[in-house]
Amino acid sequence: MESFDVVVLGAGSAGERIARAVAEAGRSVALVEQLRVGGECPYVACMPSKAMLRSAEARADTRQLTDLGGASTPAALDDDALAFRSAAQRRDDISVHRDDAEAAQGLQGAGVTLVRGRGRVARDGVLEVDGRELRWRDLVVGTGSTPVRPPVDGLEDVPTWTSDEALSAQDRPESLLVMGGGAVGCELAQVHARFGVAVTLVESGPRLAGTEEPSIADLLADALRASGVDVRLGVSVERCVNGGTGAVVHLSDGSTVEAARVLVATGRKPTTGGLGLDVLGIEPNDQGALEVDDHCRVRGQQHVWAAGDVTGIAPYTHTANYQARIVAANLLGGERTADYRAIPRAIYTSPAVASVGMPEEQAREQGIDAVTATMDVAEVARAATEGAGGGRLVLTADRRRGVLIGAAVIGPRADEWLSEATVAIRGEVPLSVLQDVVHAFPTFGEAYEPPLRELAAKVQE
Repeated sequence: MESFDVVVLGAGSAGERIARAVAEAGRSVALVEQLRVGGECPYVACMPSKAMLRSAEARADTRQLTDLGGASTPAALDDDALAFRSAAQRRDDISVHRDDAEAAQGLQGAGVTLVRGRGRVARDGVLEVDGRELRWRDLVVGTGSTPVRPPVDGLEDVPTWTSDEALSAQDRPESLLVMGGGAVGCELAQVHARFGVAVTLVESGPRLAGTEEPSIADLLADALRASGVDVRLGVSVERCVNGGTGAVVHLSDGSTVEAARVLVATGRKPTTGGLGLDVLGIEPNDQGALEVDDHCRVRGQQHVWAAGDVTGIAPYTHTANYQARIVAANLLGGERTADYRAIPRAIYTSPAVASVGMPEEQAREQGIDAVTATMDVAEVARAATEGAGGGRLVLTADRRRGVLIGAAVIGPRADEWLSEATVAIRGEVPLSVLQDVVHAFPTFGEAYEPPLRELAAKVQE
């Protein structure tokens, strides 16, 4: 039997970082993974989706070349299907053709023992991987999440994609029905629409983007429609029928949509099944996640930790990376704790949606005396020079404490200039200081100035 100071189960963003940090500190560590080192983000999620979004954006910008003064006559574009293949080639180059060899070699070079296979807790202190036993002093669970397939009658009988499959495909479908109006559904809907695909996006809720600021979600729907997406809200898929060349999708409002393929983007769930955690007395919560304390230690356990999507906390790659730093520090003798008040969220459409903290409604539900202020991004001078159109910034403050607690924005590159609000919320910077910050002219960051001054005045009333 092999013995290690730490065994990490799952080589996603969190697991990979934890294993490397522990190994570089001179501790023995085994990393168990049955698929790819790095998880989904580099190969079939974050990186390929952003690559496709950029290609789609470039194609859309080319169509506006004369409006932006880049040419006196419209530029010629090639066939949408050919362009999509070119974008897919660039996407695959960026995602190293879904090959984790380099990542695996890098980890092994850092001193990590990489074990390929499916791990399962055999007994306290021992993980079994295809008959190979690994003894651990500390166990880290970083098994990520898996797509949720809703129980829709006939869905198994029609051509479908998960987001992983959509971001590995070489050819675009002629038509696409997207189930789900979250970040993944919105991004892939816009990508395909900009490459000439007839896209219908179906969201059962009253708006896109889940519980984000309603006015921001409404503008996102408008932006997708302007890109050619048929956005249908408050409607769900009831059943699917194989039409021979695709799917005939029956919706709850009585209408039908024919699509060559159905993209299932209805969310993900933590991957906790079949890991043998019950041997340690660990039971996932009602959402299937492993509950952790603020040290990222699994509740009720002294030597079992968890990080990433499996915790069910803000399931983004950057959260996983943050939790990895927390776990690694604590494994090496530290006492670091996690603070999730300022974890940013983003939808990388054009325009982008970005938010951090909590909206007014959520704040009031928690008993906070919340006040808000808004700004039309079109009023910022940079919007005119960029030809970027409008947008909206909504800021939420705690009147009693005089600090910012939430920000939501839709606008050009909003994911980049949200950072100012992220720092303000995390650092609890007083509004009296924020209102005095000088932004370079002309930048989109200037959009913060009027609403921050308004909030500073409100908290003094």
